[in-house]
Amino acid sequence: MAHVLGQNQYGKAENRIVRVYRDSTRHEIKDLNVSVSLQGEFEDVHLTGSNANCLPTDTTKNTVYAFAKEYGIESAEAFGIILARHFVDDTERGVVHSARIRIEEYAWDRIKTPDNSARFIGSEEVGHSFVRSGQETRTTEIVYDGETVQVISGLKDLIVMNSTNSEFWGYIKDKYTTLQEAYDRILATQVTARWKYGYSGRDGEAQPNWNRSYTHVKRHLLEAFAETYSYSLQQTLHSMGTRVLNNRSEVDEVRLELPNKHHFLVDLEPFGLKNDNEVYYAADRMYGLIEGTVHREGVVPVIPVV
Repeated sequence: MAHVLGQNQYGKAENRIVRVYRDSTRHEIKDLNVSVSLQGEFEDVHLTGSNANCLPTDTTKNTVYAFAKEYGIESAEAFGIILARHFVDDTERGVVHSARIRIEEYAWDRIKTPDNSARFIGSEEVGHSFVRSGQETRTTEIVYDGETVQVISGLKDLIVMNSTNSEFWGYIKDKYTTLQEAYDRILATQVTARWKYGYSGRDGEAQPNWNRSYTHVKRHLLEAFAETYSYSLQQTLHSMGTRVLNNRSEVDEVRLELPNKHHFLVDLEPFGLKNDNEVYYAADRMYGLIEGTVHREGVVPVIPVV
């Protein structure tokens, strides 16, 4: 019995791309997840192993990054149309008959910082600090042993980014070190924060205003992230924890887990394009994981390390 090759397609899925516009001190960001899928005259690729009609998936990936530089990203729709038309109309010998571009766009809001708490000159004016729209998940853990109450609250999946004012250099180098020193980099992380309240639940002790406290702890975490000129994510972690303790007397201990969501500059030189800190590959895995606790002097930390 004969077998027939049915519907088929191929492409490069989930090309994570961040495009930064640095035309002024108020940066703009487009953060996309782009998947490309092509259909056309690909029978020989499957049946004989001939790649004569095969546009490599790596080429489709490179095209996404190059087009982000050449044409910019006005909108996900407009960017997808440009890509789809290119793959169908410009691919050699017309072997691509249709192109499907799927794009997820991740929105970012600017982190608001009060003018009177700026940590460096002009920080309230530099629009380079963002928080991912969609916000975080609020968490809390209550433990009561019959005498006292322990309250550890927190948040997770709070995604933030600084598009500048971050460096990383002067670190230990050995024969396995390939990382290049960075004097202007994107700093992004997905914040998991937990904080322990001083409240013990003893008779006559008033409870904090939990909702108000949560709102302000989150605000101080964001403001510290935005206002810290960072030489390492570790330094930023300490600044965030310290900021909370300095401003929220009801909190005794803060523990932060900050995965470094790496953004690597894409090499556009092979396409005759200069990448002036504008087009990045947003890596999903692997990542550096920075963890630490900041607590008041004399307080025994109790938030577990997981």
